[in-house]
Amino acid sequence: MENNQELNKKIDDFVAKANASKTDKLDLSSDEDLSIAIMNLISIEEHFFFTAEKTGKPEYFDLLKQVREMRKELLKKIIKEYEGEVWCISKHLLAASMRLMEVGTKQLGLGKKTEAEDLFKKAYELYSLFWGLNLKLINLGEVKGLADGQLNKKDTEKTGVMGALGKLVQKVIDCCME
Repeated sequence: MENNQELNKKIDDFVAKANASKTDKLDLSSDEDLSIAIMNLISIEEHFFFTAEKTGKPEYFDLLKQVREMRKELLKKIIKEYEGEVWCISKHLLAASMRLMEVGTKQLGLGKKTEAEDLFKKAYELYSLFWGLNLKLINLGEVKGLADGQLNKKDTEKTGVMGALGKLVQKVIDCCME
């Protein structure tokens, strides 16, 4: 319980800092747009890989390399400091979030609204985790495990780190300067 209170205080402090900075340098809406562009660059890398393999044309690997360099350069604009494998984790969080959004959109198109909503929720949780890591809102030393019942399918609201991060993204990232 104490960890949730500490996390909520950190989130509240960050929200206050972000709100105070809206007229200054902090522009998380641009970073959010950039993160979506990076998601698409990761997807383009994957498509160049599969196209090269399916067609047997290695020149697609040259294009993949160019897109990868662009993606790395842009990711540095969001992830300025990191430890261990946070860089790679961040890239995979964005990639997984994008894929879940795409599969959710396909499910929605097939009329499978419940499945789509579940996939969208998971995509948003991964996206929120990306921001939590990169805005240093998560102290990994404090993350002990999942809250009781967090994996219960009947839960309507996430608790713990994922729930708090989702609220953060709603409060700060989606509301910043346009």
